[in-house]
Amino acid sequence: MARSYILNYVHCVFSTKQRAQLIRDPEFLWAYIRGIARNCKFDILAIGGTANHVHILLTWPASRNLADVMRDIKANSSRHMRELGVRFAWQDAILVSV
Repeated sequence: MARSYILNYVHCVFSTKQRAQLIRDPEFLWAYIRGIARNCKFDILAIGGTANHVHILLTWPASRNLADVMRDIKANSSRHMRELGVRFAWQDAILVSV
């Protein structure tokens, strides 16, 4: 029986609200986002950024919606940053299709 193999790669870029310099320890945040991905069952191939934005190259299963994946990343990471005492928020989503 034939089987389908689907692999989706996406480069996501999102910034802090009003591009504020709120990410004081980017590597700590990247590690936390990798943990979110592991728990939500998708893969992050590369992650980076600066004090005001993040770049993520990820793969996700065809059974999940990209909007749900991004919601999981942004909601959990912003909650974590607020728990550390930072008044933190990500920008609102702007969807760009290529």
